[in-house]
Order: sequence, then C-alpha cells, then structure tokens
Amino acid sequence: MTGTFFGEFDLASLVLWLFWVFFAILIIYIQRENMREGYPLEDDEGNASSNPSMFPLPEDKTFDLPHGRGSVTVPSGQAPERADIALKRVGPGNGYPLEPTGDPMVDGVGPASWAPRRDLPELDGHGHNKIVPMATKEAFSVSAGRDPRGMPVVSGDGEVVGKVTDMWIDEPEQLVRYVSYDLDAAYGGGSRLVPMTMARIKRDKMIIVSLYAAQFAGIPTIKTPTEVTLLEEDKISGYYGGGHLYADSKRQEPLI
Repeated sequence: MTGTFFGEFDLASLVLWLFWVFFAILIIYIQRENMREGYPLEDDEGNASSNPSMFPLPEDKTFDLPHGRGSVTVPSGQAPERADIALKRVGPGNGYPLEPTGDPMVDGVGPASWAPRRDLPELDGHGHNKIVPMATKEAFSVSAGRDPRGMPVVSGDGEVVGKVTDMWIDEPEQLVRYVSYDLDAAYGGGSRLVPMTMARIKRDKMIIVSLYAAQFAGIPTIKTPTEVTLLEEDKISGYYGGGHLYADSKRQEPLI
C-alpha cells in the first residue's frame, strides 16, 4: 500500500457531522418523551388540534407504581380530560377568553378549576399517608406562632361560620397543609378543610376571606375523616381559589 486509509479523508469533518446527527436524534428523542403527557393536543373546546406536532407520539410505556398502586401507561393510558367543563368561548378563534356558563365555583372552572387526579391519598417514601391530622400524631405540636384550634372561623363577609378543630400536617415535610373546622348547622354543618395558605390566623379568630358565609356549604368534603385524596385536595383548593374571583360579582371587576 502506498497511502493510508485516511490520507485524503477529512476525519475532523466526519466527527463533526456525527456529532450533529447524534445531537439531532437526541433532540427528537427528548421531544417525543416530553409528549407522554398533554398529547395529542386539543383546542380550547376539546377538539383535535389542527397543528398537533411535527413529531409522532412516542410508543406506549408502562410504569409500575410503588406501594401496590398498580401501573400507568402513557401516553395512551392518561387520565381522561374533564368533559363537564361549563365554559364557552367569547370569540370565534382559538385564544379568545372562555367565560362560565353556570356557577363557576360549583362547576369548577377558571380559578376554581381542578384536575382529575387519582382519588387516592398521597404517600410518602415508606407508603404511609403523607398528609394526616395532627390529632393522630402525638409527636407533633405547635412550637411557634398561634395555635388556631378552638378559634371561631370568620367568613369574608364577617360572619362566624364555625370553629377550628384540628390542623392537618405534611408529616415528611413537617408543616401544616390544612386546617379543619366544623361548620355551624346554619351554614351546612359537617367538617371542612381549608388550605393553610387560604386562612388568616389572627389573635382570636381565623378568617377565610375568599368565601362568603352562604358559600361554605358548597365546599367539597372528604370521604374519610383521617385522610384526604389527591382529587379531594384539588377540588378543595380550587373551590377556595375560585372564591377570590367568583364569591362576589364585584371581585370580577377591574381594580382600577
């Protein structure tokens, strides 16, 4: 042989082109993996999008869930979208605002919206319920701030609607997630939860400014007195969040 194999071959160019090909394949792979949730795309009214994606959906992948919670397959086995959303589009094209067609707090739309999460409690790494009432955990106590237990619950319009009974803690995170209270019979009765971030604890009362007294009866309840599921958490938080806009028609007007 009178010459080497790479004598007139640009090895640096080959390496560079191999890198670009690898990088392109990597980007396509990552984008397709990203399409396991939220795809195929839909428009605002739930119809198939006219511009779904430049990449095809990935093949199904099944994940075995821990603690005996079965398995989930994506993308085809995703939780179905809510089909009972009481909204209508105010304009002819995509991107126009949607407005409620009924009672938005009851229908769970806008700020009151919720997602169809699994109707099971969230678990910690050991398979135990993550959020539990403080009354069931003797090792926990209030070490700083005001303990709201026993305080009256006051609505956004100044009515006393109930009394605080307990706090629900995120045991692994060691913080309060919810406050539980008993409603007076005149406002629906029974026990309710309020997210800690939605409650204002004062010296002698707990105020929930997002709701008026007449709306407390509609707060979603929990099935079991010692646990709250992911679906229940979403519905409860959505109801209080929706009250910030929908509890009073005046709240829907511009602030300026």
